Amino acid sequence: MIYPFNNKYPKISDSAFIADFVTITGDVEIGDESSVWFNSVIRGDVSSTIIGKKVNIQDNSILHQSPNNPLILEDEVTVGHQVILHSCIIRKKALIGMGSIILDNAEIGEGAFIGAGSLVPQGKKIPPNTLAFGRPAKVIRELTEEDIIDMKRISREYAEKAQYYKSLQDKSK
Repeated sequence: MIYPFNNKYPKISDSAFIADFVTITGDVEIGDESSVWFNSVIRGDVSSTIIGKKVNIQDNSILHQSPNNPLILEDEVTVGHQVILHSCIIRKKALIGMGSIILDNAEIGEGAFIGAGSLVPQGKKIPPNTLAFGRPAKVIRELTEEDIIDMKRISREYAEKAQYYKSLQDKSK
């Protein structure tokens, strides 16, 4: 469901795929070729949520914010299943592993990989092109070429699946 909040309406690119049972409300922008998967919730009822191009937000994820503290996902970000993002910044091409939580004013660097189940506390900065893991998350190492290839594969596969599912939605209209 798509809901306005206080006269602010979500702005969703026509090329984006929004799966069934997703809730999006208020001051939310979703860029070209992005995808939001089943049962995810994106609320823009406290501050804004800005989602770039070719971002995939996987099943059961929750995106929200604190007052005057937007949530920003730059282009080509992958957000794994059951992730919670709250008033943080996720830079281009980063991957947030399944079940991770990223809290207010944390910043995930460009191309960084946050391992599954990690907790990035308030204000923590994860450098670009690193693997961080744990509760609280700590940088483990620089990314390998294999890591980068795998991250690109995941992003590409979600973009392809999104276009497939979008074509099914378009046929049912």
